[in-house]
Amino acid sequence: MKVMVIVKASKGSEAGEMPSETLLREMGKYNEELVNAGIMEAGEGLHPSSAGFRVKFSGDKRTVVNGPFAETKELIAGFWMWKVNSMEEAIEWVKRCPNPMIEDSELEIRRVFDTGDFAECDPTGELREVEHKLRERTQQKK
Repeated sequence: MKVMVIVKASKGSEAGEMPSETLLREMGKYNEELVNAGIMEAGEGLHPSSAGFRVKFSGDKRTVVNGPFAETKELIAGFWMWKVNSMEEAIEWVKRCPNPMIEDSELEIRRVFDTGDFAECDPTGELREVEHKLRERTQQKK
């Protein structure tokens, strides 16, 4: 199962506060453990929402909104993509994570859809096959 672990933004991360050298070392060690265990597929931190944009969709209309965005609790500051055997395994790994922020913080774990999850929407399997081929091409480019 593939999961995304979302690092929720904080007032500090939205203010652009950078982590300490100690925290960078702790997170580096943690990421190394994830890689050695064959769990981590990707992971990145994000710049504050003040450097971001949102595109709102309404029918054919697209509206671009510049950051920053007001509700810090709804923003993300980073993420990991993990391959785990179960949600319980993901939870156990998250509990081992150093606090990724200077202040109190929160991580969210969300399961990523797999092409098999769309069998009901794609009874012939044609669309899932196209998606599978696209994923293979993406992996080959890496």
